[in-house]
Amino acid sequence: MKIGIDLGTANVLVYVKGKGIVIQEPSVVAVRDDNHIVAVGNEAREMIGRTPGNIQAIRPMKDGVIADYVITEAMLRYFIKKAGRSLTKPDVMISVPSGVTSVEKRAVRDAALKAGAREAYLIEEPLAAAIGANVPISGPSGNLIIDIGGGTSEIAVIALGGIVVSKSVRVGGNRFDEAITSYIRKKYNLMVGERTAEEVKIQIGTALPLERELHMDVRGRDLIAGLPRTIPLTSSEVMEALEQPLQQIVAAVRQVLEETPPELSSDIIDKGMVMSGGGALLRNIDKLLTQVTGVPCHVAENSLNCVALGTGLALEHFDFFKKSLVQKI
Repeated sequence: MKIGIDLGTANVLVYVKGKGIVIQEPSVVAVRDDNHIVAVGNEAREMIGRTPGNIQAIRPMKDGVIADYVITEAMLRYFIKKAGRSLTKPDVMISVPSGVTSVEKRAVRDAALKAGAREAYLIEEPLAAAIGANVPISGPSGNLIIDIGGGTSEIAVIALGGIVVSKSVRVGGNRFDEAITSYIRKKYNLMVGERTAEEVKIQIGTALPLERELHMDVRGRDLIAGLPRTIPLTSSEVMEALEQPLQQIVAAVRQVLEETPPELSSDIIDKGMVMSGGGALLRNIDKLLTQVTGVPCHVAENSLNCVALGTGLALEHFDFFKKSLVQKI
């Protein structure tokens, strides 16, 4: 049995050979005081910001790497078990951000082996995203991929099955949510939870002004009176809130373009940049990048699943992608 796992900061996606993506759940674990795991995934996400004193909802992945080893292992065990009821231990391929250290890579691999994998391989996220987005990575022609996940954004130029230039910035969907939370707090003295901030981002978030302004009522706790209050919010306010994290991503894309060898630069201008990850679903983010860099940018279809599809396909066609993978540590 072969399983590909996109072990993300915000979501875990599991791809099973022959079945496609079978699990897509938030990477959240609810834990009791005595370290007993109460819930994982969707059920645990419902508990964020609502738990009684003796239960904690934890996100064990931070910025694309393991922040809590024991809980990550338990979460992996839950997802591997849920993905396959077969008696044999599965081979697992897990995606890791391109900038991670060998210690962080070993932690991911060990966690997978302890969680019941027979063998665990690692693949760098931009490569997995490119494979999942049907970008022909093995040819000599250059491709630029931008993967905006929950914890990190990975920008990489890929040619001949490997990463030529890459940059990983710890800015992603979660940072967008935090920016919205702090904007609402400063402007309206209103405290909103992380789930509310995420809803605001999905429903009215945008990177550039929209022709038709979007509106949404946001509920939270008034910081002065301490009572619940509702405020109207517009998409242009959310755009203002997201300006700083978006600038960091733009700066990283620019840096990668500056460091790209000229031969590959000409390929990228011809083909454009490909975006994947949940952050690529933010309205007009592709237009913003096209505006700033002058290079056409388009969002991969099914961008949320690109990395998971790529990890699964890389494991299915292991011999073909073998040289592109992170070598055993």
